[in-house]
Amino acid sequence: MYKTIIVPIDLTHAEQGKPMLEVAKSLGDKGAKVVLINVVEDVPARVTAELPAGAHEKIIEHAKTELKAMAAGAGADAEAVVRDGHPPTAIIGLAEELEADLIIVASHRPGWQDYLLGSTAARVVRHAQCSVLVVR
Repeated sequence: MYKTIIVPIDLTHAEQGKPMLEVAKSLGDKGAKVVLINVVEDVPARVTAELPAGAHEKIIEHAKTELKAMAAGAGADAEAVVRDGHPPTAIIGLAEELEADLIIVASHRPGWQDYLLGSTAARVVRHAQCSVLVVR
């Protein structure tokens, strides 16, 4: 059904990854490209100055390792991508770059802040140019 599927993973809620990968496997065509993405949010310069040298690179490598392990654990052949920036913008940007057919995004029960600012899932749903499936 879908040829290129983007699956954003928030590593603080990694338990949502396996069900999302199962959905991706079931909806993807034979040979579909599944891409896991984790977005490392920008850190203010004043904080970056206090971090040890190479800390940011270690965070990115750790995220890639976690994504690859998650894909292997779910038996999925998936690519792992880690980007810097604002999560909705990075997710939508990757989907546009890869001409994705589908983004599978997790959602959680919104908190007060989500009502004021909008969650990542809500922003992806509103702004993505491809289909978006929200998994709870």
